[in-house]
Amino acid sequence: MGSARETAVLTLAACERQGAWSDVHLKRSIREQGLDRRDAALCARLCYGVLQNKLLLDWRLAQVCSMKLEKLEVKVLCNLRVAAYQLLFLDRIPPSAAVNEAVELAKRHSRSPRAAGMVNGMLRALLRQGKTAEIEEADKVKYLSVRHSHPRWLVEEFIALLGWEGAQALLEADNCQPPTTAQVNPLRTFREKLAEELRSMGAQAEPHPWLEDCLLLTGTGDLERLDSFRRGEFYIQDAASWLAVLAAGLMPGQRVLDCCAAPGGKSFAAAIGMENRGELISCDIHPHKVKLLEAGRDRLGLSMITPTLQNAAQRREDWVEGFDAVLTDVPCSGLGIIRKKPDIRYKDPRPLGELPRVQRGILDNCAQYVRPGGVLLYSTCTVLPQENGDVVDGFLADHPEFVPEPFQLPHLGEQPGRITFWPHIHGTDGFFAAKLRKRG
Repeated sequence: MGSARETAVLTLAACERQGAWSDVHLKRSIREQGLDRRDAALCARLCYGVLQNKLLLDWRLAQVCSMKLEKLEVKVLCNLRVAAYQLLFLDRIPPSAAVNEAVELAKRHSRSPRAAGMVNGMLRALLRQGKTAEIEEADKVKYLSVRHSHPRWLVEEFIALLGWEGAQALLEADNCQPPTTAQVNPLRTFREKLAEELRSMGAQAEPHPWLEDCLLLTGTGDLERLDSFRRGEFYIQDAASWLAVLAAGLMPGQRVLDCCAAPGGKSFAAAIGMENRGELISCDIHPHKVKLLEAGRDRLGLSMITPTLQNAAQRREDWVEGFDAVLTDVPCSGLGIIRKKPDIRYKDPRPLGELPRVQRGILDNCAQYVRPGGVLLYSTCTVLPQENGDVVDGFLADHPEFVPEPFQLPHLGEQPGRITFWPHIHGTDGFFAAKLRKRG
């Protein structure tokens, strides 16, 4: 059984080499290593902390390294990042413990006999510099990039959207540790009862300040191991995603299509909002994700959901004008969920230019399935206009049979047919939703 620090180092190194998503790999590593709840929490904190601050950590490490960081073995570099994160950000871990374990891990996982000595020397030099060493950078954009560990191109995008102060606030929000948002299943329990049960297990469960049947959770550990989760009493879904479904204005008895459904949050929210009365076809292009939809449906007791294997970009003749509402949560850059998936920010931005074409293709196809008088909901988990409003505007220009429709949201009031949620403003994921009505 490995330690929390060793598991974090090996997870980060594997993700670095394979380009894998850290959340999936981390969960698997924790289970394989048999970490208890406390060590699992520390391991997760170390992994996400390093990813949230990787550019800053590398900048600090570069000041005390005699060679370029990219020349180091991947495991050695990840070991240094984990140790540096502890030294610079975690007050409860004694510096000596962080340094000593890093040295031992270097002995165990490096091919070079000199690695341990180098790691020891670099970390002690970092300690001498102190936690608050100033970033010496005249270029303001680069300063923000290093300080908040976002690549330069993304910082420039945020500045263009929000201005200097707004961009800085968003970058800071991206690096926070938000609570887990749980939607209560009122078909199985009620909010106060679930909150009390979770608190009795040592978790913190607080009502969302302005959303009914919603809890903010911390200290839960692996949620899937909780009895209340297995009983289908709640599911995990960010408030912004839930609000997007609410914007659609679904009613019991309707026939609804969720075109890009996995992992199922919007389908589950829609079915619960419709009191499990009506029909909801929940689609995905991947067979294993359809199985996930089936498992979630069964766990939550939402019998109105029919998981279906279907490519959202391919026309299905028997669905044309067959639905009261169609939900299209299209593939996107994911740049609105950086605070939950910090490694998204480091992905190659070049493929992003193709996304609007894909998104528009799905929207054009799925619009055919809306009945006259029905609703088409377009949503993404990104904040970039080229994937959001620009796609919707282009669609409306080519489809005069659809018009924007205002909608009401709790706490936020009336919206003019679309809304962008911001982590630093709304306390939610970055998210976009647009409601379009087909003329009857």
